[in-house]
Amino acid sequence: MKRENETRVFEFLLMGLPVPPDDQDLFLMLFLVLYLTTVLGNLLIILLIKIDSRLHTPMYFFLSFLAFNDVSLSSVTVPKMLMDMKSNHKSIPYSGCVCQVYFLVFFACTDNFILAVMAYDRYVAICQPLHYTMIMRQERCISFVAWSWLFSFSHSLMHTLLLIQVSFCDDITIPHFFCELSALLEISCSDTSLNNLVILIEGGMGLCIPFVCILGSYICIWATVLKNPSAKKFFKVLSTCGSHLLVVALFYGTIAEVYFFSSPSMSDMKKIAASVMYMIVTPMLNPFIYSLRNRDIKQALKLFANKMMFFKSE
Repeated sequence: MKRENETRVFEFLLMGLPVPPDDQDLFLMLFLVLYLTTVLGNLLIILLIKIDSRLHTPMYFFLSFLAFNDVSLSSVTVPKMLMDMKSNHKSIPYSGCVCQVYFLVFFACTDNFILAVMAYDRYVAICQPLHYTMIMRQERCISFVAWSWLFSFSHSLMHTLLLIQVSFCDDITIPHFFCELSALLEISCSDTSLNNLVILIEGGMGLCIPFVCILGSYICIWATVLKNPSAKKFFKVLSTCGSHLLVVALFYGTIAEVYFFSSPSMSDMKKIAASVMYMIVTPMLNPFIYSLRNRDIKQALKLFANKMMFFKSE
């Protein structure tokens, strides 16, 4: 039986970022710069991998998909957030909100799987170097990405289909700057126990299984290194895996802060700040982490810059 005050919702109101009105323009410029840096930095990584034949390896193949995914993840929310910072009516259509939830879950889940695949690639390279080219052949790399997309599609579709079954009443204000799934369920006036159960079980498995695979890969890597320890081998592994480990720490650290370590008493402002980290800051930092700590990327960047200077001088 439906509630009497249940209405058909055509739009939601977004509370937006908790920024004082006098500082709106300053924060608008700050987040615009962060977003443009994210887009340009990740697209540059993709371009370098595409044009430099030395980077046509499984490791950089997966990195290019991670970069594309980071641009996509930020683009789902940040442009809308920037427009809302200049608007007095921060609304989003119901269909737009559902689409935002779908793509957010999809790209976040894909990030999760790609990071796990990259850890497996490092495991094979270090623990089974003689069989690396056979195991990480092109067809298998493509299948890894395809399966990541398929799992992410199924995961996102399940949560989205459950969301559209949820009813909303008079309260249509989302205490966030985007349509965050748990925030939507909190303002619902219908029973969301099934949604929360699926998030807990299926969402938890979707996050934990890739993380366990990453953890297992690095345990095997360090076990292999420690069998015959040497400073040269240690620094080689660190240079090979350091960037990926840092990206993994940023990704899972910010996700855990928002969804696992937050308490009901945690203020909306802190939740929004944590969301900004994994939605905006982490995708922006990824290209810098890989370029500054990676000799191949730096060489490709130097070669690309020299080519640009040559064409400019002609």
